[in-house]
Parts: sequence; structure tokens; C-alpha cells
Amino acid sequence: MSGHDGGMSSRDSVQIPDDRDFGAFRAQCESERGWSLTYSKGGVGVWVQLLEPERALHKIKCRMECRDVPAETLYDVLHDIEYRKKWDTNVIETFDIGRLTANSDVGYYAWRCPKPLKNRDVVTLRSWLPMGSDYIIMNYSVKHPKYPPRKDMVRAVSIQTGYLIEGTGAKSCTITYLAQVDPKGSLPKWVVNKSSQFLAPKAMKKMYKACLKYPEWKQKHDPHFKPWLFPEQSRLPALALSELSLQHADSLENIDESSLAESKEDRGEGSDEDSLT
Repeated sequence: MSGHDGGMSSRDSVQIPDDRDFGAFRAQCESERGWSLTYSKGGVGVWVQLLEPERALHKIKCRMECRDVPAETLYDVLHDIEYRKKWDTNVIETFDIGRLTANSDVGYYAWRCPKPLKNRDVVTLRSWLPMGSDYIIMNYSVKHPKYPPRKDMVRAVSIQTGYLIEGTGAKSCTITYLAQVDPKGSLPKWVVNKSSQFLAPKAMKKMYKACLKYPEWKQKHDPHFKPWLFPEQSRLPALALSELSLQHADSLENIDESSLAESKEDRGEGSDEDSLT
């Protein structure tokens, strides 16, 4: 695959990302061209790139400076699925399906969307790359025969989503979250605004607080179990790439939620809904 902006979506079969893919993802995280700054406050910045305004399809990028959080702690927090169930109030259900290689697996994640939208879920191939004091974790959607779309969820498509963690000192780092997700369907315009100006910054701050509390929590919860660092610890069943197929956005049902108004009890106050992406 070439390192152009098409990302993983230009592949024609399920493959594990290589160094060029990680490099292309990092370049997108660091690029400023074509991005509009929508939020900048308290060490958090959010940028949006509208792709199909009529469907509110967009890319979102968030960056946060993390003081008193070493890069390796943030990396652990993003990987630790048991801890995520504790701090991510947005999660409905999440679990690992199986491992592909020492640094890639397949997982399921379902999340709450802002009312009155339907909740979404994804099945993704995730891969990760430690680079000294920097780390990348990224994913894209795949199909797994045992986890077809559910009736109570809208199956969304992660075209490319991920995190770039950059160590800035012994106890500080910067995280960039980049997401291009097709939530399937036409969304109302308020969703993009709410995601970029309210939900995404809130989610980043929640993640930061979770990082501060992680070392103490991990000491009490299987402190030496970190299969993302020590693959030999993995308890996941092995998966073959041949069991997976690409999840093309256009093969999933589109729903039209574009005329839905934001529910009154959910408007602007400190609700726990995260970003759509």
C-alpha cells in the first residue's frame, strides 16, 4: 500500500499494517493541511476535516498534552481492556476476539451515541508499534463471521482510527487521536459540532484522569499481566487472516438520522456520551 491519504481503505484484502502504514498514519497526525481548528482550551486541541458535508461524514483529530503521565502509562491505559470498562463510561460492551500476531488482534467495541441517535458498534483489526518513547495504536474495520451486525446496534465502519503517543519527558507526553469513521447513515449537523466542541475534549480529559489513576489500579489488578508488552502472556485464541474479510461501508445498511433533534436532557450538560468516533 502506498502511504497516501487513502489510508488502509485502499487495500483490497485484510492485511496487517506495515511500517509504511504506520508512517502514513503518523504523517496524518502531524499534518495541518486541510484541517479546521474547532476547539483549543486547557491543553486540548480539536480539528475537523469535512469529507461529505451532506452526510456529516468527517475526520476528527484531537491532541492533548499530558503532564505527570509517562508515555508508557498512556500506552498501557489504551491497551488495557479491563481498565477501559472501568473508566470509559461510553462503552456498552467491549472484548477481544482473537490475536493475529504479536502486535495485532481483532476486537469488538460498542458505544453510546448522543441521544436520540442509535448506538454504534465496530469489529476492528488493531495493530500497535512501540518506537522508543513514542507509540502508535491504530485500527480499521473488518468482518468476522461470528460477529455479524446486531439488530440493536448500527454497525459503523472505522476507515482508520488510532492514537499517536509521543513522549515529551520522563513523566509527560502528548497524545493525538485521529479518527475517520463512517457511522453509517446521514447524521444531523449538530452531531459534528457536538462531537468536536464538547464530546471529544471531554473524552480526552476523561482519558487523562484515567491515566493518573492507572498505576494504583493496576497494582491491585494482575499487575504483571500486560500481553501488549509481553505477547507470550496472551490468552486469546489465534486467528488466521483468512477468517477475516474487509468491511466495506457501502455493504452496510444506511439509516437516515439527519432530521433528529438533540434530546433536551442531553444538550450541552455534562453527559457521559463520548464522540461518535
